[in-house]
Amino acid sequence: MTNKISIIVPVYNEESNIRSFLSRLVTTLNKIKSSYEILFILDPSSDETEKKIIEEIKNNNKIKLIVFSRRFGQPAATMAGIHNASGDRCVIIDCDLQDPPELIEHMNTMMDKGFDAVLARRKSRKGETLIKKLITKIGYSLIEKISDVNIPKNTGDFRMISKKIVENLKTFNEPNAFLRGLVAYVGFNQTFLDYDRDERELGKSKYNKYIGSIKIAFNGIFGFSSKPLFFMSLLGFIFALIS
Repeated sequence: MTNKISIIVPVYNEESNIRSFLSRLVTTLNKIKSSYEILFILDPSSDETEKKIIEEIKNNNKIKLIVFSRRFGQPAATMAGIHNASGDRCVIIDCDLQDPPELIEHMNTMMDKGFDAVLARRKSRKGETLIKKLITKIGYSLIEKISDVNIPKNTGDFRMISKKIVENLKTFNEPNAFLRGLVAYVGFNQTFLDYDRDERELGKSKYNKYIGSIKIAFNGIFGFSSKPLFFMSLLGFIFALIS
């Protein structure tokens, strides 16, 4: 039995990467020989990203586009894709080609062995600044120390998950969902695929790589740990006693 694969692509101002991303992605999906859909979830962009995607849709009716009414950000775009995916398996991937689409074939093979999630784990991060790497390291360290859920290090949103996990994710009302935390929280049989993360193929990221990383870290810290709430409650209790 073949499984339909849904590819979820949050996108914002990526006109220069759409064509090369789709070329590599579709080539990989054709090798898998499963039915598929590609869902672009677009934060309204100032470039011609929307126009480029619409042009590609004319050549491939398996490509779909959802355009937000305003900019909601990458986490919201990812969850919108999850809520609209119809596949038996779902992949979350950016279109900047830092995460190689070719790995989806390996993920699918690993899922065939009975896993519910294959998480792409970064061995290296080409092209990232020292500040970005430092923010990432600090964020993961904080999350590891205080989180009530074991959230794997060096994993981003790039992963393949089963419909079982997708259906569980849909039950959460999380407008700024920390996907890697939610997938860890719901559990099931998960494994890793190690890889070297590439540099962006073209252009620069329009999502703020520093503020965005800090926001994601805060989502992980405050969304998956009871400790911040405990300490805030304790401080409130102390202030009430001494006032």
